[in-house]
Amino acid sequence: MADSAKEVTAVSETQAAPYYLSTGNEEALFEHAWQHQLPVLIKGPTGCGKTRFIRYMAEKLGRPLYTVACHDDLTAADLVGRHLIGEGSTYWVDGPLTRAVREGGICYLDEVVEARKDTTVVLHPLSDDRRILPIERTGETLEASPDFMLVVSYNPGYQNLLKGMKPSTRQRFVSMRFSYPGPKKEQAIILAETGITEHRAKQLVSLANALRALKDHDLEESASTRLLVYTATLIKGGFDPVEACRAALVEPLTDDEETVNALMEVVYATFGR
Repeated sequence: MADSAKEVTAVSETQAAPYYLSTGNEEALFEHAWQHQLPVLIKGPTGCGKTRFIRYMAEKLGRPLYTVACHDDLTAADLVGRHLIGEGSTYWVDGPLTRAVREGGICYLDEVVEARKDTTVVLHPLSDDRRILPIERTGETLEASPDFMLVVSYNPGYQNLLKGMKPSTRQRFVSMRFSYPGPKKEQAIILAETGITEHRAKQLVSLANALRALKDHDLEESASTRLLVYTATLIKGGFDPVEACRAALVEPLTDDEETVNALMEVVYATFGR
């Protein structure tokens, strides 16, 4: 098997639905799109809950979920399938996209803009009214099951001229924009995920919003809800809050020592030295 095939994360997920707290009408919009066979594009910053939402909705709709972590070496064969060599013969193995098309599952391409441009072209006939998947190597043209759904996501903050979604692709999707939850909902998420005290949860959300408000530091990303959950988990486990914030909230944001020190000043203002 080619190395790129081994690197594709595409597991049919059957585990219980994760905890998810709606922040708007995203559940109703996603379900309506699925019912009417519309592809969905989700855009938002890292750690805001995009992947968790997809897992939650797949379980809610009772559909198998195939998640593909896109990367520079992802090929169309990684998605569609390939011939493999067996004992004296070759045999065809469906890729995650093909399996989802046949089974009526949800195929989720995470960070789709990381995939090569020639890879995303294979999505075009599945993301319009044709809903077909031509497989050149087998001569098949699959008609998607009525329950099949194509979902892609990306982080707009990472977009540039070299890695952006072409308008001809983007305009094939119903788009949903995700962001970090409001303070009360973010506190509720931290409480539900970690069991930390309400006081600590409120402190962490206040800290995150203070870090997000910083405009004079060259941070590619801001403090995410995911990092807040990590930090709360350490605090719940007995770590000093300041050290927990350094390890799980500040250091993941930057490698620059001066920036780390500046962010830690905000931490000290919240928790003390």
